[in-house]
Amino acid sequence: MSSTVLIIDDTKSVRQHILATLRSTDLFGEYFEATNGLEGFKTLLNEKIDVVLCDVEMPGMDGFKFLSMINSRKELQDIPIILLTSHEEMGTKVRGLEQGASDYLTKPFSPEELLARVKVQLKIKSLQDNLKEKNLLLQELAQTDPLTELYNRRHMMTVLAAEFDRSRRVASPFALLMVDLDHFKKVNDTYGHLQGDKVLQSTSWEIKDVLRQYDSAARFGGEEFALLLPEANLDGAVVVAERLRESISNIEFTGEFEKLKITASIGVAAIPHDKIDTIEDLIRLADKALYTAKDNGRNRVERIPSA
Repeated sequence: MSSTVLIIDDTKSVRQHILATLRSTDLFGEYFEATNGLEGFKTLLNEKIDVVLCDVEMPGMDGFKFLSMINSRKELQDIPIILLTSHEEMGTKVRGLEQGASDYLTKPFSPEELLARVKVQLKIKSLQDNLKEKNLLLQELAQTDPLTELYNRRHMMTVLAAEFDRSRRVASPFALLMVDLDHFKKVNDTYGHLQGDKVLQSTSWEIKDVLRQYDSAARFGGEEFALLLPEANLDGAVVVAERLRESISNIEFTGEFEKLKITASIGVAAIPHDKIDTIEDLIRLADKALYTAKDNGRNRVERIPSA
């Protein structure tokens, strides 16, 4: 993907000089111009910019005010900014660097120096972007069950703690569904573990299909799953659970496994409830409802008694 540059300067001839120098190379695929800091800031909000060259002295919003605006937006703080100035005062340069500028160019500057400094900042930006991407991947791997691509149990407990606290703080309902596939051991024993993995993946797809944007789900362990439903009371959560139970029972497999049918038992608990004061209480009661569903014949939804 081609890099992009934004040139902010109130003098047209300076902008044209910079553009001519940069266009003599293949560093950038897109070029943007602005005549002051405010115009440049609006461009940054609407375009993906890799490097900014910004004059310090401009009418309206100057370079220092522009840096202050950048600092107010976290998503813009990693963009390298090279300040342009016609003054040699050390105090001006230090002030700019302390406010977040990446480098300085003193006017008039040679094309060679401009290109050298821009290349350095592009390299740094590329390294930062690669590191950020790898960190996000590592974070995802640490939070996700690799087979089902749902949250793993450890991360689910973190999310559960946050949602439980939020629900208690703002006095809003919150529901937990515990889902367990019925007779799953027979699936592994009869069809093998690879087919068992496909069953777990198919179940996770059905789970994702019933989730709202702000719900979350996890593989709790083995063939057991947990769904976290913020803003859902007990009755609403039971409706979701029934829809999920039905969807799982309707999963169709192909080929030599076309006769395979799976079902799930689901336990539902929700707060507020007079027997739930902690996360452990919520999980325990949802588990209890799940085991009641198992004891009552499986392929069914059971709920804790209302508060």
